Amino acid sequence: MTEFSNGWQRFRQQMPVARRFAYLDHAATAPISGPASEAVEAWLRQAAELGGAAWPEWEESVQQVRRTAADLIGAAADEVALVPNTTAGINLVAEGFPWRDGDNVVTLANEFPSNQYPWMNLAGRGVETRRVPVEDGRVDLDRLADACDGRTRVVSVSWIGYASGWRMDLETLVALAHARGALVFLDAIQGLGVFPMNVRRVGVDFLAADGHKWLLGPEGAGLLFVRREQLSLLRPLSIGWNSVVDAYDFSRIELTLRPDAARYEGGSRNMVGHLALGASLRLLASLGLGPDSSALADRVLAVTDLAVRRLEAIGAEIRSCRDPQHRSGILAFAMPGRDPADLRRRCLQADVVLSVRGGNLRISPHAYNDESDLERLIECLR
Repeated sequence: MTEFSNGWQRFRQQMPVARRFAYLDHAATAPISGPASEAVEAWLRQAAELGGAAWPEWEESVQQVRRTAADLIGAAADEVALVPNTTAGINLVAEGFPWRDGDNVVTLANEFPSNQYPWMNLAGRGVETRRVPVEDGRVDLDRLADACDGRTRVVSVSWIGYASGWRMDLETLVALAHARGALVFLDAIQGLGVFPMNVRRVGVDFLAADGHKWLLGPEGAGLLFVRREQLSLLRPLSIGWNSVVDAYDFSRIELTLRPDAARYEGGSRNMVGHLALGASLRLLASLGLGPDSSALADRVLAVTDLAVRRLEAIGAEIRSCRDPQHRSGILAFAMPGRDPADLRRRCLQADVVLSVRGGNLRISPHAYNDESDLERLIECLR
């Protein structure tokens, strides 16, 4: 594994959870960072002591969060909406898209439920959801391409599979979808915060991610990217005072939508959640996260590679693909002859945090995790 340099040590020091836990579950609900915690505390003091007098300061800070998020994915700030979660972003696209009877959406049968139900819910509007089977967690893009036809309007997939850890070949995926006249929606929640995303180079049309996993923010604060060319395509839902051009002129009732992605935000934001998310985004940016930087990804992959070697040494069966182009920070494995739920309980009792998904144990370490965390995991499983 790459050396645990001073930079990664400083990162670990910014994660209060590491003082007690071997926290290997960032693909579930991650701990928030120290800077995010401080941002919440600062907001709480201001909310109690200043009330609405602090609102202009919060608003300017939240707009900076939008700009920071845009920079991290290679987008423009006017292409980013601040949303409560990934599900909200998916629904804004699913319900706002100009469907016609007979259209279809292509997705994968092993997607997280939030990337299936919103599309399936369109059946009453005459839209078919085609769920492409996935075997052993390995996505066959030829099979996905074969599911598309002249009425496929959207291909919606996860960047990284939540249970398997399969990392999608995005540029190939986007090319095959666009060649068939379909737009691409990317559920980026399991990759954003570790792997570089450049929406210009990759070419996705829509992207959503909540901040409570690899971005180390609180629940209820996420982002939605809508490519500028598609802004006028979606019918905005949940229209509110913040959706229009003259948002702060409450006496002027004129439904002229804002020309940017903020038109999809509707009303008041989760100020404290997005302020905390912004603090974690700045921390990750300082560690090298950016649209063209693989520093965090290299570190996370090194940690998971070491985990593979240590787990195999005690008889574990690795269930995630570890091919270089598809491996990720999610590692699923089994301990033959042992109950994964029971093993997880034993690990939690020893302050080692992991999950069970799809009948397998699943770890998902971040870049601040180190050999000592893996050693605690091995001791629990041994």
